[in-house]
Amino acid sequence: MIFQHKKLAAGRWYELSLAQQLGNIGSEVSRTANWQNKDKKLFWGAAERALELFDLTLNDSRWKGRYWEIARAREVFCDALYGGEMYKSSLQNLVGYFDRFALAAMSKA
Repeated sequence: MIFQHKKLAAGRWYELSLAQQLGNIGSEVSRTANWQNKDKKLFWGAAERALELFDLTLNDSRWKGRYWEIARAREVFCDALYGGEMYKSSLQNLVGYFDRFALAAMSKA
């Protein structure tokens, strides 16, 4: 696998709190939403980076008990990428969801 977030994949990601990890995922979700219907290449690039961060989070052994929640968020993100038919999800709604984690992470910093 070729990591776009090489430093994070090398171990830095596993030093972040769950709120920080989800807040960072939210940054890529926001970028994905920003490029939706504007630039296909940038849209899918941001989507791939978000999925990479989801996968790094799912591989973080500290969140073993939260696996299903993180996996469901990833699943809903994928649904939103393809039109939101299964969960009626949208990228804009997910941006709001992930913004809460970014705010929580900043309040603890």
